[in-house]
Order: sequence, then structure tokens, then C-alpha cells
Amino acid sequence: MRTEHDAIAALRIPHFRRYSLARFLLNASIQIQSVTVAWQIYQYTKQPLSLGIVGLAEAVPYILIALYGGHLADVLNRKKIITTVCVGLAICSLLFFFIARDTLGVFTDFGVLPIYLIIFITGLLRGVIWPAMFGFWPMLIPDKKQIKNAVTWNSTLWQLSASIGPAIGGLLLQPLGIDKVFLIDASLLLASFVFYRTIPYEHTPSVAKGDEALWPKITEGIRFVFKNELIIGSISLDLFAVFFGGAVALLPAICSDILHVGSFEFGLLKAATGVGTMITTLTLAFIPLQKQAGKILLWAVAGFALCIIGFGFSNIFWVSFALLFLSGAFDGISVVIRGSIMQLFTPENMKGRVSSVNNIFIGSSNELGAFESGMMAQWLGIGPSIVVGGVISLFVVAFTSVKAKKMRELNL
Repeated sequence: MRTEHDAIAALRIPHFRRYSLARFLLNASIQIQSVTVAWQIYQYTKQPLSLGIVGLAEAVPYILIALYGGHLADVLNRKKIITTVCVGLAICSLLFFFIARDTLGVFTDFGVLPIYLIIFITGLLRGVIWPAMFGFWPMLIPDKKQIKNAVTWNSTLWQLSASIGPAIGGLLLQPLGIDKVFLIDASLLLASFVFYRTIPYEHTPSVAKGDEALWPKITEGIRFVFKNELIIGSISLDLFAVFFGGAVALLPAICSDILHVGSFEFGLLKAATGVGTMITTLTLAFIPLQKQAGKILLWAVAGFALCIIGFGFSNIFWVSFALLFLSGAFDGISVVIRGSIMQLFTPENMKGRVSSVNNIFIGSSNELGAFESGMMAQWLGIGPSIVVGGVISLFVVAFTSVKAKKMRELNL
């Protein structure tokens, strides 16, 4: 006898609801910060490469600390890590606020260099917080049969914040000014800190036993990932697709030089991908993927690449918006399937370290992809660089579909 699917099972859990609200505020604030920094830097430099350097300035420290951040998530209280980083990110937003006001003549004396330095710090903080968050929320779910439903809602609410954050940032830039937007951003981060603090949670570390040296503990996550064909396959597929399809990083230049629109339209385009992803993940909460999940994942990444190619040819605002929306919709399928693979096939005591490996590949691929896009745009032009990236992403999907047999046969 088939039981009825409960689409909101995870949301019925009070602690998970509170976590979801805190995470929503955290990600929305990060998106607002990202939009504001990118717009500020491009208006100052008018160079696509400067947008790529933003990605590099965040990716390098992220990669350097991610493995150690995963180790910390498995040996320390994860909630304390998250709340500490929230405060650190709020301080960075306040520093952006003072730089934007330029009362000390920072722009006059140093240009955008201080902004890159603060971005470097935020990269370090992100490398610490994401593994802790990955291992934090599953412990709030008492029935592990609800994990897949929680993954779907986690992704949906994340994408909702990824949609609202850029739209708010773009909408507020013109009437309030860059400095005040950073102040709002810091306020949201502190609100996220408060909600995280109210979640009852105790994490008893299970890794810090024995006399094993630090490095073997840290690298155990790497060994586990590379021995699991499903995990390494899903990570690699997303890594290369995002790396070569990182057109969103060039949006300030696209808005100014190709579409000839302002900061509000920039915010809408920045939000378009998140809206598409959110709608897909919300749909999958009610109609969960089970059979042929691997084949669906491959087709979804191919659809994402085709949308990026079309986006590279577009010079009409609403066409560009629609293509980014569709790319997000395809990406939503990838997010849910990959998130389910990561949670279902990773032991509890290794989730921090496995997440850190995943984040090195996936989390940093957005920023490294931004750098690649910035360099390619500087050499080939904005449109051609986006098209080339989309074509390479298609080749990656074709290669993975041939080589990854377990991925093709995956059912959830």
C-alpha cells in the first residue's frame, strides 16, 4: 500500500523552520553584498576583468581554508562556528559601508584595492561556515527518511533568498546609495546571527578521538569523495558547467555596455537565475525525483549550457532575463539531485570534511568561473566569451554521460 507523500514534512519541524529563516537571511545578505560590490567596482573601473578579480579574490582564500574548515565542522560545535562567522561577515559589511562613504579618501588613495582585501576576508569566512552549515541542519531532522524532502526545501529557500537578495540590492542602490545598502546588509547578517542563536542544538564531535595527526583527518574527506563515483561524478559535472558557464559574473558589464540598462535591471537579471531555480526546487518538493535521476541530471546540465549560449547572443533585456531564468530552472534540478547524493551517501561524522571538498569544487567554481569569464571577456569580448563557455559546458556533459555509468543509472 502506497503512503501519501508529505511535501512539507521537513517544514513541520520547528528547529528546521528556524534554521531555514536564519539561513534565508544569511544568504540574502550575502547576495545583496555581492550585487553591491560588483556594481560599485564596475562603475569605478569600467573593466570586465575587475569583475573577474572579485571572483578570484574570494575563491583563493576559500580554497585555502576549506579543508580545514571542514575539519573544524567535524570537531567543534557547528552552531558556534556559524554564529561567529555571521558576526565576521557583518563586520565586513560595515567596512564596505565606511569605504563606500569614502570619508577617509580610500578610493582616492587606493582605488578598489581595499574592497578586494575585504572580499579576501569574506572568502575565508565562507570557507569556514559552509561545511558547518552542511553538517548542522541534518541533525535537526529526527526522521532521516525526511532528509531528501529537507534537501529540497533547503534548496528552495536558498534560491528564494538568492532571488530576493539581488533584487533588493539592485532596487535600493539608486535611491539609497551604495553605502546605505551595505548598512542594511550588515543588519540582516546580525538578524541571522540572532535566529541561529535561538536554535537548540548540541554537536558532540566524533572525529577528535585518538592521537591521529591533523592532516590525515583533514584529507580523509578527499579520499572518501574520490572513492565514491556518484559523489565525484556529480561534483565534477557541476564544477565544469559552472566554471565555464559563469556568465552571471559579467552582468554589470552586460547591463552597462550591451543591454544599456541601470542598477535596478541589473538586480533583476542577477535574481533571474535564482527565481528559476526556486520554482524548480519548489516543484520537486511536491513531485520528488526518484527514477532515472542520473539521466535527468545530465539533461538538466545540458539545458543549462544551452541557455548560457543563448544568453551570450542576446542584446535584449527581457530575452536575457528569460534565458537566465531558464538556466536557473535547469540548475534547480542539478541542485536537488546533487544535494540528495551528498547527504544520502555521506556518513554523519564526515559531513563537514566531505562538504568542504564539495565546496572547494562547487563553491569556488562560481568565483573561479567569474575570473575565467572576466579574462575571456577582456580578450574575446563579452558576448563571445559567454558563448564559448556554454559550448565547453556542453562538451563536459557529453563526456560525463559516456564515462560515468553509475551516474546514468542513478535512481533516488
